[in-house]
Amino acid sequence: MDLKITNKLVIPSNEIKWRFSRSSGPGGQNVNKIESRVEIIFDLEDSKVLNDYQKEILKRNLKNKLVNNSLRLAVQEHRNQLLNRQLALIKFSSIIKDGLNKPFKFRKSTKPTKASQKKRVEFKKKRGELKKSRQKEKIYQVLEK
Repeated sequence: MDLKITNKLVIPSNEIKWRFSRSSGPGGQNVNKIESRVEIIFDLEDSKVLNDYQKEILKRNLKNKLVNNSLRLAVQEHRNQLLNRQLALIKFSSIIKDGLNKPFKFRKSTKPTKASQKKRVEFKKKRGELKKSRQKEKIYQVLEK
């Protein structure tokens, strides 16, 4: 079953790997018998459908979700493997679609203004004075011999 991302982009089923395991959570003895948890694994590097530009965009936009340049998604919301498979495909296609559409923004490095620096230092001084006022006075006695 091929996965349709957009009208032009369709990921063939041989590029998607499936893994099944036992799900955690409610289900009684059903949990111990049936492997209803579904995991999709899609390797970006080995993909023949995506061009180099699309691969780079996905690497930048989905860098928090990638493990060894492969996108992994696990679903265990339902007690039925078929429902989890369908939900995983829907989530997976939306993740890839959003990853390709979302523009990557570079952060402009800026310096704090003089006023904000001055305000920060004044706040720190006030805070230090407040803490000093809460302390007990220390009395030092000079011991005479």
